[in-house]
Amino acid sequence: MYVSAEIIRQVEQRYGIPVEIDRQYEMTPEQLDIVRLGQKQGRCHDVTLVIVDDERNIVVIRKPSYPLGAYRTPSGGVEVGESFDGGAIREAKEETGLDIVLEKYLIRANVQFRCGSEVIDWTTHVLKSRSAGGTLQPIDTKEIVEARIATIAEITGPIHEALIATGSPGLRYRAELDGLSIELLTNERP
Repeated sequence: MYVSAEIIRQVEQRYGIPVEIDRQYEMTPEQLDIVRLGQKQGRCHDVTLVIVDDERNIVVIRKPSYPLGAYRTPSGGVEVGESFDGGAIREAKEETGLDIVLEKYLIRANVQFRCGSEVIDWTTHVLKSRSAGGTLQPIDTKEIVEARIATIAEITGPIHEALIATGSPGLRYRAELDGLSIELLTNERP
């Protein structure tokens, strides 16, 4: 198992209790196949990283399949035998080029991606983090074509609109997660 209940209990001890949400998204067979690609060796989770700088800007990435203007926060999976923190830090490095420090467990999203009677249960763990060095440039250039800093106004405005305009339930999910993350960060004391 990649991320057990015991691992999550330990993550909560280190980074706090997250807001928990439940979502469902209806998908086409082709869209569900994209989710299935992330399930190598039975994986059913991802760790999403809200990397915030001193001005409260956020690091976003763009994948090759995304249209221009469509970005989201970086994410990836913890590998079998890898620690939760180690997996999150590795994914951040691969997707953004940055070394990060995890700070707060923001959201646990329990999601059902559906296509007719077929359902994939998925959990996204969203953590606030900050950069501790590195150069903002993706290392895994097959998966990520661009990493950059975006303002909250960009993420909640044109970036959100670009993600929604794709018509993809998966990208709508990412836009909603990023929006909720920003709402939680905005309500946080500096």
